[in-house]
Amino acid sequence: MDNSSSALRMLQVLETVAVSEGPVAPGDLMAATGLPKPTVHRILALAEGSGLLVREPEGRRYLPGPRLAALALDVLGHSGLRAPRHAILQSLVATVGETCNLTMLDGGEVVYLDRVEAAWPLRLHFQRGSRVPAHCSASGKLLLALMPARERKRLLEAMPMQTFTAKTVTDRGTLGEALKRIRRERVSTDDEEYLEGTVCVAVPVENDTRTVPAALAVHAPSSRMSLQQALAHLPTLRRAAAQLAKTF
Repeated sequence: MDNSSSALRMLQVLETVAVSEGPVAPGDLMAATGLPKPTVHRILALAEGSGLLVREPEGRRYLPGPRLAALALDVLGHSGLRAPRHAILQSLVATVGETCNLTMLDGGEVVYLDRVEAAWPLRLHFQRGSRVPAHCSASGKLLLALMPARERKRLLEAMPMQTFTAKTVTDRGTLGEALKRIRRERVSTDDEEYLEGTVCVAVPVENDTRTVPAALAVHAPSSRMSLQQALAHLPTLRRAAAQLAKTF
């Protein structure tokens, strides 16, 4: 077996794990890839040792590891792919007059893929690659709500529920009920739950099959835009999200 063949087989296994809705067992990988058992086990050992995959603590199934997740985010943030998304965000900010951002979920945190600041002296400064907690951010709650139930349950059980403001929801049961509503309505809000004096509204960036790779959000100081005023921009946000979905 030459090196290129080995690399392609590794990629085949990584792709299978990445697109799965949950942890994948070696037997499932053999069935999906057609690779023999010794090859799959050898690839899994190498991928786990290098951080590309991680194994469940009490099982034999595998999940994407931190190195694979970081690679995926780096690819999505590449300048060649970022340009059309950034242009859409710029147009959206010009329309709504407030800062907008594009995010993805990485574990229990939301990662900023891109962001365009509004031209106001009072604004928040988050750079591309910045992270915020998922349980108290509009984008984080949205992406949690729309992920497969088994993955969501596992993630919620492991997430630290830190308090940031008087409005931060730290009870997992209460958050779970809120996520049910968000999943049904496909819109999420942050009413000063992460930062005092800041409101945010997020909608999913999803394709025709409702696969949700990212979230689009607008946020602003509550002194300048109330939560109800932010919600009034939902039609504009959804149109921009549909444009963004075509770039994934």
